[in-house]
Amino acid sequence: MRTNELDFHLPAELIAQTPTDMRGESRLLHYQRERRAIAHRSFAELPGLLRRGDLLVFNDARVIPARFVLRKETGGLVDGLFLTEEASGRWRVMLRNAGTARKLLFQEAAIAATILKQEQGGEYLIEVDDPRPALEILDSIGRMPLPPYIHRSRQHDDRDAVDRERYQTVYSKQPGAIAAPTAGLHFTEELLRKLDTGGIEKTFVTLHVGAGTFKPVTTDELSRHAMHSEAYSIDSAAAEALNRAKQEKRRIIAVGTTAARVLESQPDTTPFAARSAETSILIYPPYRWKHIDALITNFHLPRSTLIALVAAMVGLEEQRRIYQAAIAERYRFFSYGDAMFIE
Repeated sequence: MRTNELDFHLPAELIAQTPTDMRGESRLLHYQRERRAIAHRSFAELPGLLRRGDLLVFNDARVIPARFVLRKETGGLVDGLFLTEEASGRWRVMLRNAGTARKLLFQEAAIAATILKQEQGGEYLIEVDDPRPALEILDSIGRMPLPPYIHRSRQHDDRDAVDRERYQTVYSKQPGAIAAPTAGLHFTEELLRKLDTGGIEKTFVTLHVGAGTFKPVTTDELSRHAMHSEAYSIDSAAAEALNRAKQEKRRIIAVGTTAARVLESQPDTTPFAARSAETSILIYPPYRWKHIDALITNFHLPRSTLIALVAAMVGLEEQRRIYQAAIAERYRFFSYGDAMFIE
């Protein structure tokens, strides 16, 4: 399909810059595919829309405070995003405005860093003059890696503490992601307990969202887009829960596109099994879904691989109609925005 088929106009004021005052207070657009019906609800109503025996699959990746600022010897600032620690003290990062600098200093601590190598796509290998693990250092000096459409001051922002809490799911467990699985941001501990009470099962997989999630689609044909590869894992408990739901013909509902991509990366000719691997699956119309019966997701960027995934589930024309309805009803969009439930 052509990428421009996924384009739409979104008023800038509908891009949510902050989360709702209380977690779980977001709105929920409920779409029923069989009836092509749209209903406007609150996210708190979700347990009543699910069926006893449904299996919700969550992504328990934990976002690390991966953004930081470095200072050049000349005084100029360099924006950094942590990607991975390749060896003790050696970080793979993305840097902006590094220029020809080689020696840098972390803005929030007296820690020196040396650029060892510049690679493609804005990636660098740096050596950090501190023996502590990268995640420990970032926990004290880093900021949450909010996407670029959420605007914050460059070095400090009064909302940093709120972002630390709210750009993270309440069930996050496995650190390593540099973007949140945002459909999960709406769930509270109370809502999870209601799911248990209602006989709705849940299980967890892990997919660490990488820097590629911010990569725009620049090709005219979506199939030519170089999809980023992301590490994921399915443990034995999740595999067993998924196989049992399949055997008993109960619905499998992905909480977010990341969970959906993990499940759809598995073969449909053999049972689910515990495994750790990488996926670069790109889902767009037409697509035959192998494992997912329903999806909970946020509203996504125009011309993105994520909106293509939604179109693959509801059809391109219905995706356009749903988004037009959401804009008309003034839903909040993107990471801190509202959600939709497609069944």
